[in-house]
Amino acid sequence: MSDIIIRGANLNDLPTLLEFEQHIITAERPYDNHLKDDPISYYDLKELILSEKAEVLVAEVSNEIVGSGYAQIKESKPYMKHDLHSYLGFMYVAPNYRGKGINKLILNALQAWSKAQNVYHCILDVYSGNQLAIRAYEKVGFKSNLIEMCVSLDETHT
Repeated sequence: MSDIIIRGANLNDLPTLLEFEQHIITAERPYDNHLKDDPISYYDLKELILSEKAEVLVAEVSNEIVGSGYAQIKESKPYMKHDLHSYLGFMYVAPNYRGKGINKLILNALQAWSKAQNVYHCILDVYSGNQLAIRAYEKVGFKSNLIEMCVSLDETHT
């Protein structure tokens, strides 16, 4: 697919990006029974698009947005070697376009943007049960680093 264009998102893209967000939430629900009932939102996409400390990218094929992702510069914990890192999120590729390298193109572009901001460490979160996503991230060099664990102490609050 040589006709894939990776570009910065703009406010005109919001309707499509908001749909992508709901697809992400639907896909992740089986991995997290702590999510509130719909409607919920993970991101303030408008704020991310307008922020100088973030880059929201979309993948286009034939003028159709088929993928997304963002990098946001954040302060690292004081004990880390690096002062700043890019937090990556909102990784989505439409089902008909999966397996065509679009996620890799978006990740590569977000990493290039991070380097241009003099940020050389990238972090993302993925549910431990989401083996497809884990394998996709491992293919582009990500490694498991920290496992978050949780327990519900009251069955009514699971």
